[in-house]
Amino acid sequence: MVYTRKSGLSRGGWTAVILVVIVVIVAAAVLATRPTHPSTLTTSTTSVSTSTTTSVTQTTTTSSSTSTTTTAAFTLQPPNRSVLVDDSQTAAPDALDPGTGFFVQDNTVFLNVYQGLVEFTGFNYSQVVPVIAQNYTILNNYKTYVFDIRRGVTLSTGEPVNASILWFSFVREAYMGQAVGLANYGELTINMTQYSKTGYAFPWGIRHAIQAATGLPTVTNLTLAVEALNNIMSNFNAANTTIQKVMSYPDQAYVVTGPLTFETNLLEPYRDWLLTLGGPWDVVVDPVYIDEHGGVQGNKVNGYYDVNGGPGTGPYMIKSVAPGLTQVVLQANPNYWGNNASNLPIIAQPAHIPIIVINYGEPHGTRVEAFATNQAQISYVSIPFFNQMYQAYQYKQYYSFNQIFDELGYPPGFNYLGMNTQIFPTNITDFRLAIVHAINYTEILDKLYTYNGQPLAEEFLGPVSPGIPGFYNPDGLPLYSFNLTLAAYYLNKSGYQGDFYVVTPNGTVLGNPNGNRLPPITITYLAPISPLTESELEIIQAGLSQIGLSVAPQGVTASVSLTYVTPQASPPIQLLGWFPDWADPILQEMVPLLTTSVGLPAWMNVSQVNQILMNLAFNTNVTQQIQETAWIYNFTYWYAPYAWLPLPVTYFFVQPYLTGQVFNFLGAYYYNTIQYS
Repeated sequence: MVYTRKSGLSRGGWTAVILVVIVVIVAAAVLATRPTHPSTLTTSTTSVSTSTTTSVTQTTTTSSSTSTTTTAAFTLQPPNRSVLVDDSQTAAPDALDPGTGFFVQDNTVFLNVYQGLVEFTGFNYSQVVPVIAQNYTILNNYKTYVFDIRRGVTLSTGEPVNASILWFSFVREAYMGQAVGLANYGELTINMTQYSKTGYAFPWGIRHAIQAATGLPTVTNLTLAVEALNNIMSNFNAANTTIQKVMSYPDQAYVVTGPLTFETNLLEPYRDWLLTLGGPWDVVVDPVYIDEHGGVQGNKVNGYYDVNGGPGTGPYMIKSVAPGLTQVVLQANPNYWGNNASNLPIIAQPAHIPIIVINYGEPHGTRVEAFATNQAQISYVSIPFFNQMYQAYQYKQYYSFNQIFDELGYPPGFNYLGMNTQIFPTNITDFRLAIVHAINYTEILDKLYTYNGQPLAEEFLGPVSPGIPGFYNPDGLPLYSFNLTLAAYYLNKSGYQGDFYVVTPNGTVLGNPNGNRLPPITITYLAPISPLTESELEIIQAGLSQIGLSVAPQGVTASVSLTYVTPQASPPIQLLGWFPDWADPILQEMVPLLTTSVGLPAWMNVSQVNQILMNLAFNTNVTQQIQETAWIYNFTYWYAPYAWLPLPVTYFFVQPYLTGQVFNFLGAYYYNTIQYS
């Protein structure tokens, strides 16, 4: 399943060693042509096998319950210790600009090239550590957060990072008006009421700051405000006196209070603000590079940055990008500030492996063969193909399945069929109820998410992740059942409401026989389709066909899916996933899923739900929050905007010689922590 990012749309809220020339040449040759046979690997590893005889023998003995015979000692080695190949991402990123990229697969670059004030420690989505920040202070009842920037931090260009660059980066994230900024900062540092009136995502207070610094009436004149901020952001010069006055104006969302002191001021008290800042949407970007390549304009994507990326402060930098974002190559940042720093969190340590090759959207067969022959170090296949992956693995006599399988636990998030509540026929509640009861969830779980009798997925009932206690399904509502009789009942009712009919396989007419026969219903998915998604669609189609519903699956690219910005421009049903950026069940899960703030597939717009969710995240009474969540759960259950599909554990296949890997729950490894043993 491919997730949209908030790390889908994740942002709940309203709305990626100095190389000697010869090493570079060798690495380039490796990237250009993958070896087709592992024979040279076997030869190269025999000379070191003696030192690992004991450990390999023990592993071989325990990997089989039917034999106590040990095999000859063997230690697999990487084909090139300067290169790591990651084939795990089954779809291309939607952008390489952290200001617009909104999909989980984007994080393979974002988490390694860019850094923020704080970052998640790893899979723990409720804990962050300072990175660009040295420390922080929380004031004003969780409305003001003051960050002291770590000394010595630089961009990969060598440019020192200071509070002015932080101000530029945060303002740009909002002012571009893209989903990532709106979803993560709406109602926190962006006043969404004003946004709806002006159409521009100004961080609150910035128009007053510009007016105070320039004398222009930018508070009342929108055109002047847009022109002024466009000019500031596209000709950014922190030494300019006027720009300094704008940045230091105290009554606004983002304030430069000193060369290395940066302040954020929220519209509402919010305890989870540090978690909000844990992802790649608050990262440091390079003002000079951006202004040299298109600048910053309100509500506009920087097309150059989107397909090329740019300098960051991280341990890696972008070396090359293939057309269509099918491959991105990272190289260790030779100017990485962490090379000479002390007391770094593990996620900020310098890179160990000089070159990272990330292949996106590789065909299933290619991923299997590349990992099986040691050409790729990290890979992924869906659960039904675990046995195929392991049987193809050319070193299985030396390594058990568990030695190449990295299970990382359940993420916060959802798999779902999202049904557009604003267009026909999915705007009919009984039609949606028919669909949720025509899906065989147990068959999906058993056939697609079970390996050797062990389920590797869980069924759940949204709109809150099971891993958030108290807020998940407070009243214990039952899961939607696979019940064709009940599904047919609801579909028959909806046919009279929508003046249509369908014919079941046994010839039964459901709905109004005097109406129009319902045409096939489009279900979109992210292309290229994975084997798991294809199988899941087949099970869904089979269930719907039993009640007479014909389905027309349609693959779309990530970039196309991001054009679904209105209900009318969106398909009736989308097979997707939602991956929140931090563990806030309200701003990160219920608000995106159950309102129109982020543009998720359901386009749900119910005034009472909107009113509750508008204030719920900022209510400091947890008991009342849970009570309101229970009401929303009950309403959503019968409104049925989504069919909740089983959610698998997070996992990857990794070669046994990889060590030190730290996984970020946002969907990617920190490549800098990985080493070859």
